Amino acid sequence: MTQQTVLTPDHIRAAQADHPKMRARDLADQLGLGEAQLVAAQVGAGATRIAAHPDRIMAAAERLGEVMALTRVAGCVHEKVGHYANYHPGEHAAMVLNEEIDLRIFPSQWVHAYAVEVPGVDGALPRRSLQIFDAAGDAIHKIHLRDASHHDAWQEVVAGLALEDQAEGQAVAPRKPTEPPRSRPDKLDILRDEWARLNDTHQFLRLCSKLKMNRLGAYRIAGAPFVRPLAPEAVNTMLEAVQRAGTEVMIFVGNRGCIQIHSGPIHKLHAMGPWQNVMDPGFNLHLRLDKVAEVWAVEKPTQRGSAISVEAFDADGGIIFQVFGVGKEGRDSRPEWGRIVAALPALEEVTA
Repeated sequence: MTQQTVLTPDHIRAAQADHPKMRARDLADQLGLGEAQLVAAQVGAGATRIAAHPDRIMAAAERLGEVMALTRVAGCVHEKVGHYANYHPGEHAAMVLNEEIDLRIFPSQWVHAYAVEVPGVDGALPRRSLQIFDAAGDAIHKIHLRDASHHDAWQEVVAGLALEDQAEGQAVAPRKPTEPPRSRPDKLDILRDEWARLNDTHQFLRLCSKLKMNRLGAYRIAGAPFVRPLAPEAVNTMLEAVQRAGTEVMIFVGNRGCIQIHSGPIHKLHAMGPWQNVMDPGFNLHLRLDKVAEVWAVEKPTQRGSAISVEAFDADGGIIFQVFGVGKEGRDSRPEWGRIVAALPALEEVTA
């Protein structure tokens, strides 16, 4: 979506009625809209425009009890069941830190938000959610109530978040394109020298910025022992190996406004068409394997030893996910994770 299509709320509602089972993101793409515009067409008829700042949203989410947190990118959806608690606000970055729901939040991207209620069928509870979008109307984060949630708090939560402006429709900005890989081969010696002296993984992006590169651009030129290109098929091989071994891993999926993290093992994999799905109690992951264009095994030094990750990117250079071993005290899966990564097929092993 490079340019917004002009459709009235009436046109949008008609399209929704014609495609009742189509996912909102897919319908938005088909119509050339931001997903927020689909929701905004229902303001006054199941949708309420609400304050979008995470300080307000997180305080409200804590009142809703057990919910499902959802964060996604184009090729991957990450869902965690739990309670919102232990929120740490911040002007540029905020966090939710607990065992169930673990988020890194970038408040400047939280621009539009709605409380959405869809009537239940055959006596079921209504489907209720808080949905947050960026300036282009793309979904940043969603909070879905479950049967066990505090539905009795819903109306009060929505009233407390509701904005004065409840007009239907939503103006959005053009979507920013994914930044393509940026490398600086003339800075390769500096990159490798300073990479070797890192002591925290968070220093890596600052190093890339200083050298006028980005993550994927740096990976493409760094070489061994820092990175190893893997075959795209290595993603599924990795998930299956983690499942078989019961290895605890950290799976990061994030967009410009929110990164969501699962820490733990993978129990059940269920492939369906191009999708590989983790279907565990409390954690679901839906990954489009056909969207994976590049995969890298990456090693960064830290004060607690090497941090080894598997990172997947789409054809535009956008990151789909990162997977690390768990390095928490008493739960150190990094040696076992390192062996899994070392056994993954390199790109040349498949293309040779």
